Amino acid sequence: MNAPAQSPQGGAEAPLVERLGFAPEMIVQEFGFDDDTDDELRSAIEGVIGAELEFEDYTGETDAVLLWWRGDDGDLADELVDMVSAVADGGFILLLTPRPGRGVEVEPAEIQEAAATAGLHSSGAQNASDDWRAVRLVVPKAAGRR
Repeated sequence: MNAPAQSPQGGAEAPLVERLGFAPEMIVQEFGFDDDTDDELRSAIEGVIGAELEFEDYTGETDAVLLWWRGDDGDLADELVDMVSAVADGGFILLLTPRPGRGVEVEPAEIQEAAATAGLHSSGAQNASDDWRAVRLVVPKAAGRR
């Protein structure tokens, strides 16, 4: 079991959150929040960035997107294509999918295909919590905006 975030400044999960690419003063928008999301991870991200996560209806540009995605949520490629325009050049989408046996899984091949369709580059996958696996998808610089 992951240790809970210990303080508003990051706490026990701060090193993981920083390895995932989060840093102070980032604007992070969250999609796919539900009752199965990891509250400790969310709190740790907020602690590192020093602010609350932005809701789905936020319309400004973001430094990163936190996307909770389950295998039955729909077309991942379409979702990623839609999100690219909201993320600043050089920013990233942290795609969180259920770990094996923890929910409706998303196959790694599906993630890679969807990322390629959206023009994103994967910079690695790792376990983000007991229930969620994280894949960091980077928006190329000068990706162009719609």
